[in-house]
Amino acid sequence: MSHTVESELVANVIAVRATVGQKVQVGDELVLLESMKMEIPIVAEFAGTVAAVKVTVGDVVQEGEGLVVLDD
Repeated sequence: MSHTVESELVANVIAVRATVGQKVQVGDELVLLESMKMEIPIVAEFAGTVAAVKVTVGDVVQEGEGLVVLDD
């Protein structure tokens, strides 16, 4: 089963830590966002394998936009 990790706010992507095929655990940082001069780490809420990374550094993401897809 796939799960999409979404942005919680409008922000700039300043780092992408996840790579396709990577195994992640709960709490692992997937993407680092910046909004209003604050850095917001987006972390895995469950363990799985990264199936897709939908953003790159420099992208502007919207609230609810998919960032990373994780497979169980």
